[in-house]
Amino acid sequence: MTRPTLPPRFPATPEQINAQVRAFYARVRQDAVLGPVFANHVTDWPAHEEKIASFWRNAILFERSYDGNPQRVHIERPDVKPEMFAHWLDLFEKVATQTLPPETATPWVALARRIGVGMKAGVQSARQPKDAPPILR
Repeated sequence: MTRPTLPPRFPATPEQINAQVRAFYARVRQDAVLGPVFANHVTDWPAHEEKIASFWRNAILFERSYDGNPQRVHIERPDVKPEMFAHWLDLFEKVATQTLPPETATPWVALARRIGVGMKAGVQSARQPKDAPPILR
């Protein structure tokens, strides 16, 4: 049985997604805040970039090629702090607006920011004491 294919969420090609991911992580490696955190966990940059590009191709193009749990990965890294997500997203937006046409960059950044809100909330929730009231920011 063939599954129906869904149209992309917004205009983007696999090549644009791959290029954005490569350009973004090139900047991450040079970033004073994010670079050291990624250096602690990523030993194979091409494999990491392919995994993340697969995540985005799934989220944008509905490829169904991504296999992973990014929420768990971020929670399991104690040096990933909730306050880093805003910086990560600002850097992502800066690279996207430099790398992609507006009709791709604008909705992709909006999607990344929605995902980032959930990631940050998940990390905050996992790190608070079990008897503490939830953080609702």
